[in-house]
Amino acid sequence: MIHRVKEMNRALLELDLGILFGGVACQAVGMWFAGSRGLYAAALWLGILLALLGTWHMYRTLDRALDLGDGASRAVVTGGLLRYGILCIVLGVIMLTDVLNPLVVFLGYMMMKVAAYLQPFTHKLCNMLFHETDPVPEPMPEEETEAEPAE
Repeated sequence: MIHRVKEMNRALLELDLGILFGGVACQAVGMWFAGSRGLYAAALWLGILLALLGTWHMYRTLDRALDLGDGASRAVVTGGLLRYGILCIVLGVIMLTDVLNPLVVFLGYMMMKVAAYLQPFTHKLCNMLFHETDPVPEPMPEEETEAEPAE
């Protein structure tokens, strides 16, 4: 299992961990304020599932777009519109059926945004878990200009 996780795209793994950490935090805090704890948890984790699927789709879209050349920007825009279209459809169905709270589902989906800010922390956590270190940056060698000949 750990070998499979190590082979996963590192940025995607760190983003997914941030989404899960944010979800656990919202679950822990929100349970005290929710009227129906079960429905709150279901709505929150549905939003988190949508966020995880959204990050996976974003990764696949960007990975494929890198090979497209001229059609890359169109593929990225189409992928983004597809993700937000699906989110709007899911939220619309939830609003019409009145089963779950759409704001809590949206809160779960917004964990994707929170995870982007948590990425430096999840990066350090992954480095600790996998016993890795970041490479030490080295200064770039200064380029020679025509006015100053090298000695």
